Amino acid sequence: MKLPQPRKIIAEKYVAGLSLFKSRRSPIKLSANESALGPSPKAVKSYSSIGKGFVRYPDSDGTYFRKVLAKKFKLKRDRIILGSGSDQIFELVCKLFLNKGDEVVVPEYSFIIYRIYSRMFGAKVRYAKEENFVASVDSIMNCVNKKTKIVFLANPNNPTGTYLNKNDVLNLRKKLRSDILLVIDDAYFEYIKDPEYASGIDLFSKSENVIVTRTFSKIYGLAGLRIGWGYGPKKLIKKLYEIKPPFNVSRPALFAATQAVLDTKWLNKAIEHNNFWAEKIYSVIDEIGVSTNRTNVNFFLLNFDFVNKSASQVFNKLANSGILVRQMDVYNIKNSLRVTIGNSKENKKFISVLRKIFNVWSNFNYRMWVNWIFNF
Repeated sequence: MKLPQPRKIIAEKYVAGLSLFKSRRSPIKLSANESALGPSPKAVKSYSSIGKGFVRYPDSDGTYFRKVLAKKFKLKRDRIILGSGSDQIFELVCKLFLNKGDEVVVPEYSFIIYRIYSRMFGAKVRYAKEENFVASVDSIMNCVNKKTKIVFLANPNNPTGTYLNKNDVLNLRKKLRSDILLVIDDAYFEYIKDPEYASGIDLFSKSENVIVTRTFSKIYGLAGLRIGWGYGPKKLIKKLYEIKPPFNVSRPALFAATQAVLDTKWLNKAIEHNNFWAEKIYSVIDEIGVSTNRTNVNFFLLNFDFVNKSASQVFNKLANSGILVRQMDVYNIKNSLRVTIGNSKENKKFISVLRKIFNVWSNFNYRMWVNWIFNF
């Protein structure tokens, strides 16, 4: 008996960081770069207020929320598209632009969803070499050819935490052919305070060949509701709406995200928390001798080449203590782990366990530790 057969596609399943242990109900999850403080209380209240409203379909185009975003960031509403997470915007862009034989360029160590969607729609992915885990404009341009349709750039980048300054990003767009779409992922832009940095929207709000994406899954703490958005040329956004599924963003997500984006006080609190713990965690990692940089975002990329424990050993020891972090093999970054900055309790536990793993207590001023660990 012949059965229906799916068409052949080149598919790579996204491998997410672990969320649960089989043997533990409530692990400390530092594997997905989620918000340390969780969502704004105003967002939670708005979500809870829907009540019987769950029975109603959402506004398919999110008209009111797009108006809120446009006012908040001084943008044009008709250049905004909403997605079930920014991931869906990437998928729609690839679906709209790519055919078999086309090519896409991504920096060497980039968010893996770019390559997954690009290959799914028939494109070949070229990987531009990075310099000390920083994307290189020259390397990207060396990968560009007549078949190139899209260049993806996460700025700041996941999983490395590095970023290009605004002049480099502008230079990249200037060097690319005008018919190549530049997609800039602003997922972590809120954390960057360097005056030499500028977000994709700040740089390209009037561009006709750039799409910028943003998400509510990171600093806004709404990862479970799946909502993100894209900003780009009016004609292109109109085309994306033609292929966007109806009702792709739920009513609860729209309600919660509206309050989240308006709660500047909570956003600033989250940034302050992140800055405080970024310095504290870095000082401990540096003392232990694990290779990393002072982070610009809400996570660290740790390399274990120069210490007496491997990434795998540290991962397992952390796991045995109920702490989940992200293994980097899927990103082709060897002997490394990515660790999210958590809430204060989670960070204290992570630091304590990490010190125990490397047995560095004897070289540490315990009184100083007590003073600063309980000062926040």
